[in-house]
Amino acid sequence: MACQDATAQMALLQFMHAGKKTVAVPTTVHCDHLIQAKVGAKWDLAVANTQSKEVFDFLSSVSNKYGIGFWKPGSGIIHQIVLENYAFPGGMMIGTDSHTVNAGGLGMLAIGVGGADAVDVMSGMSWELKFPKLIGVKLTGKLNGWTSPKDVILRVADILTVKGGTGAIVEYFGEGAIGMSCTGKGTICNMGAEIGATTSTFGYDDSMRRYLAATDRQKVVDAADKVADYLTADPEVYANPESYFDQVIEINLSELEPHINGPFTPDRGTPVSKMKAEAAANDWPLKVEWGLIGSCTNSSYEDMSRAASIVEQAVAHGIQPVAEFGINPGSEQIRFTIERDGIIETFEKMGTKIFTNACGPCIGQWDRAGADEGKKNTIVHSFNRNFSKRADGNPNTHAFITSPEMVAALAISGRLDFNPLTDTLLNDKGEAVKFNPPKGDELPKKGFAVDDNGFQAPAADGSGVQVAVSETSDRLQLLAPFEAWDGKNILGAKLLIKAFGKCTTDHISMAGPWLRFRGHLDNISNNMLIGAVNAFNQEVNKIKNDLTGVYDAVPAVARAYKAAGVPSIVVGDHNYGEGSSREHAAMEPRFLGVKAVLVKSFARIHETNLKKQGMLALTFANEADYDKIQEGDTINFINLTEFAPGKLLSIEFVHFDGTKDLILANHTYNESQIGWFVAGSALNLIAAGKA
Repeated sequence: MACQDATAQMALLQFMHAGKKTVAVPTTVHCDHLIQAKVGAKWDLAVANTQSKEVFDFLSSVSNKYGIGFWKPGSGIIHQIVLENYAFPGGMMIGTDSHTVNAGGLGMLAIGVGGADAVDVMSGMSWELKFPKLIGVKLTGKLNGWTSPKDVILRVADILTVKGGTGAIVEYFGEGAIGMSCTGKGTICNMGAEIGATTSTFGYDDSMRRYLAATDRQKVVDAADKVADYLTADPEVYANPESYFDQVIEINLSELEPHINGPFTPDRGTPVSKMKAEAAANDWPLKVEWGLIGSCTNSSYEDMSRAASIVEQAVAHGIQPVAEFGINPGSEQIRFTIERDGIIETFEKMGTKIFTNACGPCIGQWDRAGADEGKKNTIVHSFNRNFSKRADGNPNTHAFITSPEMVAALAISGRLDFNPLTDTLLNDKGEAVKFNPPKGDELPKKGFAVDDNGFQAPAADGSGVQVAVSETSDRLQLLAPFEAWDGKNILGAKLLIKAFGKCTTDHISMAGPWLRFRGHLDNISNNMLIGAVNAFNQEVNKIKNDLTGVYDAVPAVARAYKAAGVPSIVVGDHNYGEGSSREHAAMEPRFLGVKAVLVKSFARIHETNLKKQGMLALTFANEADYDKIQEGDTINFINLTEFAPGKLLSIEFVHFDGTKDLILANHTYNESQIGWFVAGSALNLIAAGKA
């Protein structure tokens, strides 16, 4: 099991209440989220080590105490490190990050979860998941020229949308899959999170053998080879996929174009040949102001070398870049190796900023100059998500997702509608230059190298390790158990907010500057739902307080209801809670007195997180009932006292004018999960020794 620092704080604060002496499964913590990109790696890392010292020290000591491997700040991004050190064919892992699925590139079943699920596993409990559907993606042909593995998943996202993979495992197969690098497979699996997939994976093949051997794991290859037939599907499955998969998609890689997805959603795909027309039709800003390469999705040696080959051509032909350029290497091993091989030097010839081996702009940890001015602009990046305000906090930043080599080309040209397959650029002599297709090595010819990978092994006996959390800290806060259900119907609840349209975990609990409070539930709750659009006025963070009649910020109204002893509920649209696995998006409403979330449909991880925290995660039996919810509604649960698996809940909405609507709600709770609700949370059951 793997945790990144932003989610590890809450997960480990919960685990401390579980009464266990050590974790029951191999576990690691990775410090990659709390480092802001601004100046460059050396300066940014030093600032982070100062500003977040309290959090890093806490994670280091709690890891040391409970037998958890600790990867220090600057060591790299969680999913790249997992791929380099821990992932193996046929294994299963969970992680407190939605992009844990990256390990599918090495043939694992790797699944992102919330912190409460992580506590279950670290405590030695079973972990449950609704049995998924199977989606098969058959890849024929061969990648060539400008097309990369990134374009495969960008095309799949365009086909399936952000919710098309929900409740499914996606398996890629075919000659095109076999011909792809292991890290390329990881890129595809990584962005499976953007289609809502439970996980994605590939069958064991030679590319995995090569990667394992290159990362000093020949013994894993030897073990996997002994059972190789069991690490991929039987031949008849691939020969007749329609008989074995619930859905089959076929993509001919030989015909696949480079894609540019966005803005504001990762499933809006545009082939590069059509971008000029699409951009003009939608009034997208054509000037590219930044190009960013990295994140857990595309920060491998192959990614960096292919992008560098484009930069190298520009330098050689005297072409000056128009946009600013930045990269985040995926790990210290990657950074050290690409520095040794001259790749960093190539990037620096174009003035590229080399940021820390960390997530950086991908998760909003980017102090971008001028972002606070709110200007309409375009950036291109090789990340996985491009929701509004995600990278720099500016709602008018149009972020587009594409491959590292396409990012390089678009950043150098400075235009979103530049097509490197057909277009030319003028160099310093006024000559028209056309880029050759990118090229790069799958693995470094001289092998990987690193001086200090940043790993800290835990103490053999951590019983004497002290973990201190200051009562006056604004970064960390010990948790108090949530109250158990009183066994009665919830009556007189107020509608907190009716969220309109897309409401991701970024809308529910923003990252960026709020990451610093991820270990302090009270403080982080001040960002609850501040990005959600109020259906009644189409504004963000402005809802009516029914106790006063005054409009105020969402957290302020929630706190007012809680202080008055008035329960509240949240209503939402489709795929509510898509995006990150952050359980803060469930813990914050729970902490501020929200009893239930009623939506048209949920993203998988968020629904589970709500259940784990002792809340009611409900869906409309009739989606049209969403339109019946009115501002100022008072809500009464009619039959919550009869809460049982498969039984619909009846909810009365009393409108401001005295009229009423009775709405039926579905749920997916089984007996064990109802036990979480009754106890107040799943953690309460663990702490009581009843789980």
